[in-house]
Amino acid sequence: MDRRDFVKTTAKGVAVAATPVALSGRPALLDRGKHFAPAVHTHRARPLCVADVSSIRFTNGGPESAIVRAFRGISTGEDVLDAIVAGVNIPELDPAERGIGYGGLPNADGVVQLDSCLMHGPKKWAGGVAGIEGVKTPSLIAKAVAELTDHHLIVGQGAQDFARSLGFEIHDDLNTEESRALWLEWRRRVDPSHWLDPKDRVRRSRPPEQNGNTINTDPSYETRIQDFYSASLEAGLSMVDDNLIPEHSFWGTTSLEGLSPDGEICGVTTTSGLSWKIPGRAGDSPILGAGQYVDNDVGACGSTGRGEANLYNCASFLIVELMRQGMSPKDAGMAALARVRDNTIESRLLNTRGFPNFDLRFFILNKQGDYAGVAMYGTSESMFAVCDENGAREEPLEGLLEGLPRD
Repeated sequence: MDRRDFVKTTAKGVAVAATPVALSGRPALLDRGKHFAPAVHTHRARPLCVADVSSIRFTNGGPESAIVRAFRGISTGEDVLDAIVAGVNIPELDPAERGIGYGGLPNADGVVQLDSCLMHGPKKWAGGVAGIEGVKTPSLIAKAVAELTDHHLIVGQGAQDFARSLGFEIHDDLNTEESRALWLEWRRRVDPSHWLDPKDRVRRSRPPEQNGNTINTDPSYETRIQDFYSASLEAGLSMVDDNLIPEHSFWGTTSLEGLSPDGEICGVTTTSGLSWKIPGRAGDSPILGAGQYVDNDVGACGSTGRGEANLYNCASFLIVELMRQGMSPKDAGMAALARVRDNTIESRLLNTRGFPNFDLRFFILNKQGDYAGVAMYGTSESMFAVCDENGAREEPLEGLLEGLPRD
């Protein structure tokens, strides 16, 4: 090589090394004519599903839970999104699961309003509905939004009209006898001067010394009911304490993330929302980046728990982005929980230790098939669901903080 050729070759090498892609540290893109595509990943992932416990504890009287149905579909070549939506339809239709779908706990007016969102990693599809009434399986409507429209989110009456136009059955009321009875109990606790307990009315008709009971005159309770919606949360949590409502149903969400052997990733979240919520309230579940986020090159995250805290921090999106930077699912989840903890500063949202008085949970997987379930608080009873080649099972959530939210 003569000096002139050497100079030309060296100059080309310097130019390539100085390109924006090289300087940014990002992987080079392969030239495909007029288009660019990322380098092909040859790693073969394993089929995997992670979810909250509603996805494993409810079968609607059938042979399979949501996570088992989803894993079966993924393992036999079904589209990942089709498989996981078919999975969550099981607890959505199960009247015994009071946190989602049919029989989900209603809003403050006694009306069941449902939310859902989903993302298809390979196709870059996303869709959601919020505040939809009368449809037992909002995840199917969210899927229709993703497949059939240019939109990502349709809400309220518009969402119901959209479902009706596609031939979905619209029910007058999604309450069951049990969900309505629980709503009445909540009304009695939050507004006892107007909503009376029939048993208490009998007791009040007699002198206290005859029936061994006294009327609740706790001034702190009377003070709380002056602020209706603050009292509604207290009343709802007291029903959890009295074992009338499972905690996971009170916050009311199921989230299921799936990974195929070829590395295709999808996620779906569906909910009846916070029990006794203000009518029209939409939490994190129907919002991309909060209740659900998927990037097919990286991984997926879904969430349950206090939606407002998740919304403020866009935590599911944050977790996927942290995994993009190289964090493991567990470390990314813990980092997001720490951010939520640090951003929770209002006294009404803090317990006596100065920590959040609510729980928040994330179910996370990456493209390599690593996974984690993390929570603001981890206890021996805090579990999440996993299904892989070893079968479906519950595993303990890893907690950022010790103790219980209201300690």
